[in-house]
Amino acid sequence: MSRKFLYFYILLFVALFVFGGFFVGSREKSKINIGLAPTPTIAQVNANESLAKVTRIVDGDTIKVLIQDKEDTVRLIGIDAPETIDPRTSVQCFGKEASIKAKAVLDGKTVVLESDSTQGERDKYGRLLRYVFLDGLNFNKLMVSEGYAHEYTYQSKPYKYTEEFINAQKQARESKKGLWADGACNS
Repeated sequence: MSRKFLYFYILLFVALFVFGGFFVGSREKSKINIGLAPTPTIAQVNANESLAKVTRIVDGDTIKVLIQDKEDTVRLIGIDAPETIDPRTSVQCFGKEASIKAKAVLDGKTVVLESDSTQGERDKYGRLLRYVFLDGLNFNKLMVSEGYAHEYTYQSKPYKYTEEFINAQKQARESKKGLWADGACNS
């Protein structure tokens, strides 16, 4: 092979490498510019996090997920949404709305589940205890801040986001959002 061809192939390789990287980088930037953050990979989540696919919404504070091809039930830490399916009680005020909101935001989505060592791994019913993040948004906090759930501290054990959730509930209550709205829960 002559030097001329060798230089040609080296130049071609460099050009493909540079332009290929440019196009991949442009595609990633365009995702961000239109609001679609790339879904993290397993290598991108922290030790106390895992990726999961939401398969079903049980109610406003409980979901079913697939983690590494195994289905599990997740109870959201720090919130208590009004009941819709508890056989011991009737459907509570704003329970249907909370379930509808959870379904609209989470159903079928890939989310990041974050554990909290202060709350333990599972509750007394065997459900995983987790915060749910979608594209960096703390869904648990969203439910409180929009008035779909109350802040809930289990057994007086503060959790990682206690202050944030308490403040979010205070603001929702003052702004009369969701279940705090005038007349929302009059029976």
